[in-house]
Amino acid sequence: MSLFAIQDLKVRPDIVHEYPGPGVTPGATAIVIDNGSYHCRAGWASQEEPLLCFKNVLAKPRKDRNKKDAEAAAVPTVQIGNDIVNIEAVRFQLRTQFDRNVVTHLHVQEQILDYLFERMGVDADGSVPHPVLLTECVTNPNYSRMLMAELMFECYGIPGLSYGVDSLFSYGLNSGVGSGLVVSCGYHATHVIPILNGRMVPDKVRRINLGGFNMINFMFRLLQLKYPVHVNAITLSRSEAMIHSYCSFAYDYMEALKDWALLEYYDQNVTKIQLPYNQTVTAPVLTAEQRVEKRKELSRRLVEINSRKREEKHAQDKEMLASLEAADENLDDEENLNFVLQEFELKGVDDMRKTIVTLRDRIARTSQKMNAAQTVVQPVEEKPVLLQPPPNLTIDQWVVETRRKRDEILDKKQTRKQRRQDLAKRRTAAAQERMRIISQLAKKEKGNDDFGMRDEDWDVYKSISRDGDSDSEAENEKLLEYEEVLKQHDATYVEPSSAPGSNIAEFHQLHLGVEKIRVPEVLFQPSIIGIQEAGLAGTIDYVLKLFPQELRPELIANICLTGGCANIPGFRDRLHREMQAMLPFQSTFNLSLAANPTLDGWKGAARFATTEQFRESLLTRQTYDECGGEYFKEHVASNFYYPTPSSSLVVAAAAAGSEVIN
Repeated sequence: MSLFAIQDLKVRPDIVHEYPGPGVTPGATAIVIDNGSYHCRAGWASQEEPLLCFKNVLAKPRKDRNKKDAEAAAVPTVQIGNDIVNIEAVRFQLRTQFDRNVVTHLHVQEQILDYLFERMGVDADGSVPHPVLLTECVTNPNYSRMLMAELMFECYGIPGLSYGVDSLFSYGLNSGVGSGLVVSCGYHATHVIPILNGRMVPDKVRRINLGGFNMINFMFRLLQLKYPVHVNAITLSRSEAMIHSYCSFAYDYMEALKDWALLEYYDQNVTKIQLPYNQTVTAPVLTAEQRVEKRKELSRRLVEINSRKREEKHAQDKEMLASLEAADENLDDEENLNFVLQEFELKGVDDMRKTIVTLRDRIARTSQKMNAAQTVVQPVEEKPVLLQPPPNLTIDQWVVETRRKRDEILDKKQTRKQRRQDLAKRRTAAAQERMRIISQLAKKEKGNDDFGMRDEDWDVYKSISRDGDSDSEAENEKLLEYEEVLKQHDATYVEPSSAPGSNIAEFHQLHLGVEKIRVPEVLFQPSIIGIQEAGLAGTIDYVLKLFPQELRPELIANICLTGGCANIPGFRDRLHREMQAMLPFQSTFNLSLAANPTLDGWKGAARFATTEQFRESLLTRQTYDECGGEYFKEHVASNFYYPTPSSSLVVAAAAAGSEVIN
């Protein structure tokens, strides 16, 4: 069992790189763009790592009408990739150029390419004077490719363009150019691509409409259903981070489920994730001794305050007495006498002498009280008396009986608390019964309002009154008495926490148990999330059976695993077990995981962009003008080119089909 802090996605905005960079020749070095539906990676073919790696999304926040134009201008109107610091804040404003893994929204793609070329530092009079190697999905539609070529040539004025499939670039980087099988686990789709003699076999390729996106959504839904009180704290970004950090493929899913059903296994392997929370400050609940001590402290403070006031009043009386006695001794000084009478608001000499007598008596009494207070001996604190059981019970029997009575009182208090909560809700049975009784009382005739005249009316009042569910003072005193007995004589008694909510952190924890293997399992069992398609193992078996028996050993001898989902631990071992189950007895096969399943697509494309084959496969502006945007030159890592039939051929084929039907 482990406790981890929640991981929030933290990104840094991309900087504008220097142009031309190290090893970059203006007009000659190719720009390699791995245009994935999850991440976009871009860089120079002469470098080993991409310059940019960002989420392939765009956010256009809504304009705040309350802000002035000057303040609104400070915030960028469009945020792309790593400029989106808090992606959850703009989740509903996110836009992408993809439909699944096919580029369909070219207006979004154009803004992302503007961001990409700007951050790479390319600045050559409004154009991009470098050839571009761009990745695309397997069997990309001609129309999508045509719009992309139009955007590249017409908007950016590039000198040449070449297309390739990212998974085939990764295969070439890790496994060479021989025959084999590529398993590409992407964000929106998973492909099984057979390769013979270094080229893809397009009619045998199979696709599963499932990938990392489905795993993230499945984890998101599971946690929100499991913890409905934390729906706001459980976000897609956090679900994604949990999959990357804690999930793994089970070697044997059914056996793993049996293990997770055991409490001991669960306690040892569950992962606890602490959600952020605000600690509410509540007043501590004081015990009986603490309340007595607090009253004593308040009494001591009150005595000190009264003593201080008495001393101040005593000093004022002495000062006033001295002034009046001085004026009485010098009655001849009329000016001073009048001043004293006016200051102390006295009517005359007789009134002044009466005040002198009163002050002398008051000062004498105050002095006696002060002297008596100083000589008071502080009372000795009495030690708590050890409570003893009744004569007819032993201590053990007394403890058991006391615990039973205490539990009864706690049950009653909990029942009343639940009733108060039910009455506060509208549709509970208690609230509806209360409203029924009130409505019956309201139906009585106006002139016969005699409710309360009979003894049985008190029972009706108690059933509809909310105040009747409050805890009585006698019960609270009994509860304190029972707890004192248990505290003195029961060694197993645990005193209730003095600060309710001190364990509030435990109520803001997510427990990842069987979810750690259930979420990745959807790749092998899509039916878990309601997708009626074959899993990865079944699809591989189906693809192999499309080939003659003599060709299958060539394919299974070199199976390359690539794509972001291949990073999840246990993927290779799980697929190895599935392959052993589906292949004939003693079949030999080889599963190899790409060195970097996430970046090898870009690295393989960058290596290809430095070869002569890349320069031969470039689609120039002249060829684009002659053949159209859907045309491209094939190479070892590209799709196959199938021209779009002309409209006349389509009409003729439709007519031929109708004749056959007739």
